[in-house]
Amino acid sequence: MVSLSEKKSNIYALLIGIDCYKPNQLYKDLKGCVRDINLVADYLLKTVKIPSERIFRLTSPNPEVAEMIATKDPEPTYENIVAKFHAITEIAQPGEQVYIHYSGHGGRTTTIYPELKGNDQYDEGIVPSDIGAGGRYLLDVELAMLLKRMTDKGLIVTLIMDSCHSGGVTRGDGAIRSGTETDKTPPKQESLVASLEELSKNWKTLTEKVDGDIAWVPPIKNYLLLAACRPNELACEYAFDGKQRHGALTYWLIQTLATSSTGLSFRKLYDRVCAQIQSKFPQQLPMLIGDGTRAVFGNESLPHHYSVTVMSVDSNQKQVTLNAGLAQGLSSGTQFAIYPLNATDFSNRQQQQAIVEIVEVQASKSMARVLEPEEGGIEITEELKIEPGSPAVMVAAPVTLVRRVLLLDNKEAGDKEHQLPAEWVDKQKEALQAVRQALTGNGWVIEVKAGDEQQSDYQVAVGRDGEYEISSETPLKNLGKLLKIDDPDSANAVVKRLVHLSKYQAVQSLDNPDSELNKYVEFELLDVNRKPFVYPSNIVLKQGQSMVLRIKNTSSQPLNIAILDLDSTWAISKISIAGNEDIFYPLDSKDEIDNPVDTQLPDGEAYKQAKETLKLFATRGIAQFDWLTLPALDEDLGQKGNLDEELENVANKKGLGINPLNQLLGTIGADLENPPPEGRRVRSKPNPNAEWVTKQVTFTLIQS
Repeated sequence: MVSLSEKKSNIYALLIGIDCYKPNQLYKDLKGCVRDINLVADYLLKTVKIPSERIFRLTSPNPEVAEMIATKDPEPTYENIVAKFHAITEIAQPGEQVYIHYSGHGGRTTTIYPELKGNDQYDEGIVPSDIGAGGRYLLDVELAMLLKRMTDKGLIVTLIMDSCHSGGVTRGDGAIRSGTETDKTPPKQESLVASLEELSKNWKTLTEKVDGDIAWVPPIKNYLLLAACRPNELACEYAFDGKQRHGALTYWLIQTLATSSTGLSFRKLYDRVCAQIQSKFPQQLPMLIGDGTRAVFGNESLPHHYSVTVMSVDSNQKQVTLNAGLAQGLSSGTQFAIYPLNATDFSNRQQQQAIVEIVEVQASKSMARVLEPEEGGIEITEELKIEPGSPAVMVAAPVTLVRRVLLLDNKEAGDKEHQLPAEWVDKQKEALQAVRQALTGNGWVIEVKAGDEQQSDYQVAVGRDGEYEISSETPLKNLGKLLKIDDPDSANAVVKRLVHLSKYQAVQSLDNPDSELNKYVEFELLDVNRKPFVYPSNIVLKQGQSMVLRIKNTSSQPLNIAILDLDSTWAISKISIAGNEDIFYPLDSKDEIDNPVDTQLPDGEAYKQAKETLKLFATRGIAQFDWLTLPALDEDLGQKGNLDEELENVANKKGLGINPLNQLLGTIGADLENPPPEGRRVRSKPNPNAEWVTKQVTFTLIQS
């Protein structure tokens, strides 16, 4: 097995971040792309241990972002980007890895290859920083050639694209990483990559056996693509935790890598990142193309777990200071496990000395309190005191229960998507005041306080048809009938929708990536012949098409499983497993089950296609997953009552323990009159005898 010291010198990285664009009509400046690159570079240097001379950076910082102005990297022009591709291809040796990360605008332009693109009639590509000063796009056809040259040499390539192509307008403090429309400017035909004939021949060869959307560039051997979203979706940039902007894909990519204590395949990485992105941006679903079984930053071996360092500890062993903060994407409520000095194996939980929870986050450091045993902490002894220099490993990020809404009543008159017809402009304040009153006494969704506008989860505004519009940076789709602002019942209906959405997205974000069960539970979607899909991250099924869910338990102990269906009507329901309608299904050690499932689109014109997620929960001990079920949006949430009484009866009857996860589930699924305290962020208490894990598969349904 290759050691980390051997592998760290086996990787080259090209990091491109563009916030500032030369003046142009299509591409606005961004604020999180250079931060993305800094976040990735920090991880590559400190965790993957790539030497700095193997990391090539091209950045264009936004002059409005003060802390980025000092960046002295070369500018990401078309010429410089192509030159860096050529340089890495030249110096990297066969068998070495190349990691490419792009954060910036994606664009569409009139194609110069009409014989290749068929009905699409446009080229896609990266938008260099000088696009407004006579620059040109790095087109998908060119990118395909650059990548193929790398893989032809025997290089193993990973491409991360935190951008999109479809235009849109955000609500609140977010931003979309694409132009507002397709660029109709006559494109430049000369290329620094290859001749038109070579580019055309290569593209035809690569696309001969590819059906449907190919997402940037076609599949190539030894090449893997993780894209921020699917074709015609939006890639969002957002101020996470109300602080600094990052691309959603990059932010949760590094967060996931930082919280994974065991080896991670790209497929597992993708699944976890998807769950987090979908919980915040339901209309952004990342895309994975390539061999998802490949280890992240490795072949046989995997990088050590990301750790930070204890800078100081108070004399009472009650509070520590960690050398990571906003720059590393940390937030209040995040928990770390403290290990002894010089520890390197973070998979052995018996070595953990303490569990700490962050209470204050600054730019490059955080203060955390030491949890008591009754809070899920570890008793500190004289022999095992926390010492400065001890490594700390993230073990849990909190689930947000109380969501915040921003009421936007300042739209201007005009014909654009983000403007209003004149008849509605003067009615905004009254309409939003009605929502503000309806929020009174509701504990699940609250209005953001003055000065905290960047921390909103949802935005409510008046739409162009005189309706209430609910957004999560972009307007949410499939929310049912329009709620007109002149209907006196609409404001209350808006609040009910917000509560419903907050519960749905809390379930989406439930995850336990540090669980030891991760390596023992397998969950995959197969076709009717029980064969894997070619691209598991881009499964498209026709209405009525049957499929099979395969669940494996490779551990030495039985597990209790349940599957939830999160559908596009914002409903959550339990799926029967082998005809079993009980609270859970017992899956024996070393056992597997194939569970047939049929598909059906919801009724209505809005559902010509729909995304659906199936989420598996596997536990030691039992839990009541009926807490998490929801009806379709606008249907009465009803009363769940005391579901735990049924659970306790089952536990007593079968002699099983109740997993601490159940308390978290009950908090999420509590009736409307039992909201959590304001600002509540929860997690289940760590318990080695009551592990739990989630896995999920997502697919798109289309009309047959």
